Formats: sequence, C-alpha cells, structure tokens
Amino acid sequence: QVQLVESGGGLVQAGGSLRLSCAASGRTFTRALMGWFRQAPGQERQFVASITWSTGITYYADYVKGRFTLSRDIAKSAVYLQMNSLKPEDTAVYYCAARPGAWTTYYYKPVDFGSWGQGTQVTVSS
Repeated sequence: QVQLVESGGGLVQAGGSLRLSCAASGRTFTRALMGWFRQAPGQERQFVASITWSTGITYYADYVKGRFTLSRDIAKSAVYLQMNSLKPEDTAVYYCAARPGAWTTYYYKPVDFGSWGQGTQVTVSS
C-alpha cells in the first residue's frame, strides 16, 4: 500500500500560481501512474493530469492544458503540479492518486486509481 500526502494548496487571486506537491511513501514501485484529480462542492471528482512514474510521460485534461505542468522527482518520491494562470473555476479540493504497475497514461477515471491522498484545498478568488 502506498501512502500519499498532498501539500501546497491555498488562496490565490485569479491569474496567480500555486505549486502542489504529493509525497509518496510506503510501498516502493518502479512503474506507476500518478494522477491529480479535483473535486468542487456538489460536483464529481474530475481528472486533471497524470504522469508515468518511470518515463515521465504526461497527460492533461483540456481545461488545464497549457496552464498546469506535472512533474516528478523519483529520488524524492514526489510529484508536483505547477498551476499557472489560475481561474476561479479551478477552485476545488485537489487529490493525488496512484495506480501502481501502470506504464501508460491510459487511465483517467477515479475508479482506476487505488491509492489516494487526503486532498488539499485550492481557492482562486476573482
């Protein structure tokens, strides 16, 4: 079992930036798909981006493409979501997720990921 802990959320004005971090611990893996999802009040959990642990291949949802950048640091067992040009509609709780053993960015549904962090709140004011 892998444990995930997110950090870096907060309050920012529209057009600003935030960097979310996700630290992984517990089970070690050489292949996995790491994902970020978000959930606004009253809405379903929504895919944001994913990255393959071994090769660093990324995949982004259309609504964040060009604004968000996902990276990983294997030595630190961490992934980072750099969020630029934030909009009020980006306001949500952001969750880090992992699917150990995956080697592609094929998976994008919450049900495809077995390990989740506790979430970090991102609030973008207009």
